[in-house]
Amino acid sequence: MSKTILITGSTDGIGKLAALKLAEAGHQVYLHGRDTDKLATVIAQVKAVATGALLDNLDNIGGFVADFSDLNEVRKMAAEVTQKLAKIDVLINNAGIYTTASASTKQGLDVRFVVNYLAPYELTNALLPLLKKSGQARIINLSSAAQVPVSYPAFTGQVSLSDKEAYAQSKLALTMWSMALAEAVAADNINVIAVNPGSLLNTKMVNEAYGEHWSSADKGANILTELAISDEFVTDTGKYFDNDIKDGVQGEAQGEFGQPHADTLNKQAIAELEKQTQSLLQSLC
Repeated sequence: MSKTILITGSTDGIGKLAALKLAEAGHQVYLHGRDTDKLATVIAQVKAVATGALLDNLDNIGGFVADFSDLNEVRKMAAEVTQKLAKIDVLINNAGIYTTASASTKQGLDVRFVVNYLAPYELTNALLPLLKKSGQARIINLSSAAQVPVSYPAFTGQVSLSDKEAYAQSKLALTMWSMALAEAVAADNINVIAVNPGSLLNTKMVNEAYGEHWSSADKGANILTELAISDEFVTDTGKYFDNDIKDGVQGEAQGEFGQPHADTLNKQAIAELEKQTQSLLQSLC
């Protein structure tokens, strides 16, 4: 059965590859990007590989423009998605940032915390009504092997961090929230999985940050596709999928569910993150 799937950050890297794979499998795919022209180009590429019933209505492949470093644009995008789509079966929060020429947003926040955590937090919560209409929805949050405890002075923009620290803290925040969200929406038949798609995949973000890669981008795109539509994961929620490791060995093979950072299982730490998140968002309104 065809699913309605929204993928953020899908004009490059594994998000784009996953969109292509899902459209080729006959699913209705909606993309997101920051640049209107680039988004239009990728939408055309995705339409070109569409199969099945999609070919009868290529309008079921579309996209939305928003700069995720600006939460007002995230909220505007959520309103546009709500107006356009009747339901969402799968939301893949893939958009992310590591290195950047400007590390601070206009509100003085580290852009990694905003794009990697606050933007998916705001978007997902705004789209929960559409996800509830699915009957059996999935939320896939892009985590990372890099996870370190959140510094709230850094989270609120009072302290500057290195690229590596900011990225790792933002990804732990996302993973902690994923575990809490899974519990909160369980009664609505919405499953939530955080996934490390693979370390140092061959993507633009990784190559800009490290100048090298360990694994193909397809490795990451394949696991996003599987987590989105495979019956293998239909009952999995509140879990962390580690695509680096399979039976204790790192390689190209698809990984397995594993243990995230201890803070993701710490109720007190998660409650503090939620408190700090709500306080920060209220201060930005």
